[in-house]
Amino acid sequence: MDSVVKPNFARGFIVRLLLFGVFILLLRFVYVVTLRGGSCASGDFCFFSSSAEMLSLSGGISGGGAAYVRFPDGSTVSPELGKLWTSREWRKAVEFYSSLFQDLVVEDFLSPTAKTLCIESVSGHEVLALKEIGVADSIGISKKNFPPLVLSGDIFRQPFGNNTFDFVFSGNILDLTRRPADLAAELARVLKPKGIIVLITASAGDLYSLHSLKVLFASCRMVRSREINSPDSSKFTREIVFRKEEASQILPHKGNEMVNDNPFIVGNSDSKCPITDHKLQLLHSAEPLLEEEPLKPWLTLKKNIQNIKYLPSLVDMSFKQRYVYIDVGARSYGSSIGSWFRKQYPKQSKTFEIYAIEADQAFHAEYVSKKGINYLPFAAWIRNESISFEVSHDHDQKSDEKGSGMGRIKAAGASSSGPSAKNLHMIQGFDFAEWLKNTVTEKDFVVVKMDVEGTEFDLVPRLFETGVICLVDELFLECHYNRWQRCCPGKRSPKYQNTYGQCIHLFSSLRENGVLVHQWW
Repeated sequence: MDSVVKPNFARGFIVRLLLFGVFILLLRFVYVVTLRGGSCASGDFCFFSSSAEMLSLSGGISGGGAAYVRFPDGSTVSPELGKLWTSREWRKAVEFYSSLFQDLVVEDFLSPTAKTLCIESVSGHEVLALKEIGVADSIGISKKNFPPLVLSGDIFRQPFGNNTFDFVFSGNILDLTRRPADLAAELARVLKPKGIIVLITASAGDLYSLHSLKVLFASCRMVRSREINSPDSSKFTREIVFRKEEASQILPHKGNEMVNDNPFIVGNSDSKCPITDHKLQLLHSAEPLLEEEPLKPWLTLKKNIQNIKYLPSLVDMSFKQRYVYIDVGARSYGSSIGSWFRKQYPKQSKTFEIYAIEADQAFHAEYVSKKGINYLPFAAWIRNESISFEVSHDHDQKSDEKGSGMGRIKAAGASSSGPSAKNLHMIQGFDFAEWLKNTVTEKDFVVVKMDVEGTEFDLVPRLFETGVICLVDELFLECHYNRWQRCCPGKRSPKYQNTYGQCIHLFSSLRENGVLVHQWW
């Protein structure tokens, strides 16, 4: 009998103890809701608190149903902002950034004590995420003020001193701005040496684009690039981490003087135009060269243009500072600028600066009337000097058998007598390589079309010799040789001394040295 009573007594005691505990919890809840208005001071027990998100949600008489946010440092915000920040859309965005930042903390790229800046954080999701995971000293900057998370300011001229922040975060603003180089320079300026820049981008999915991005951050070293999950699963998203180098670790570009006897070989370790992975990727994707000489070049080469794989169709060129097209030997506006480049070349919605270089005075008046064209009425040459320039006054057709054709530089020492002597003019030639070096930089996207009637065998070696060839992203080159004549089957043009084999050697040498060159006609 005693053995039956004892278990029943123990069971009853446990039930009474549990009921007492529930009563205490309910009493505490009534106290928080009715007497404290749902607020939780530091150290209080909050029935609905979530330590993972650092959020406290409660309703009550004084709170009017509004929510508020308490950060790890004990600071709070108004119920109105708290209600916004705890809405479903806000939580979804904040949780995405919280997950991203927590990974960076684990990987030692971000510290709770870091002074952090979020660029173009319009609504402050990134800043709120940083504060919630314990990075208290965080602020955002955007055109529009959104206190207390975001202050208003010009992201290109930020109101911060040099070397201010330990950590800088930028969403996809670098994809959207038309001034990526200026923004990159400003991000690096406000970052402390050894500090971290984290970029989120929908670009940089190919090696060319990634290389272009690294060029913008010359004072930094890329330490990681990886694909990440995006709130919009349909979009490619990449996270890229840079670390700012100490001033003593930033290496200047080395000079590039030729050290080889062959003017077409520059793949030397001392070259400042090395054949990098991003160049090799492009060359592997390029259309093959026509190794065999065409019997009807006026048909074959023209048709081959349809096979050209344009650079913008292969890569993302978002991270370039400027977009430049240079037509060397432009002839009339309609020859290539108006008929081909402006209508057919894929530009990825970028606005190109256009330069037309043409020495033939017959076209000068036409370019004066063209808006948006930077016209140079000179001859592209290997140095600055006056040179003999032979032109044909019949610009509608080539005259291979007579040896005149379109405008070209007359070789030094060539005879100035004969039928073509009346077509010789003294004009100003300029050092094209030097001009190119002073006009564009590695941060620019540069397309060059060169049709210089045989002078390519002088200009291309000069571009290699000076190292300026590395500034050209894409080259469309017409190579002139003693081709078969259309008028006279079985006869070659006496106009040029070079052979088709030498042209192929020129094209092959360019590609072997990392230049994306196409056979132009």
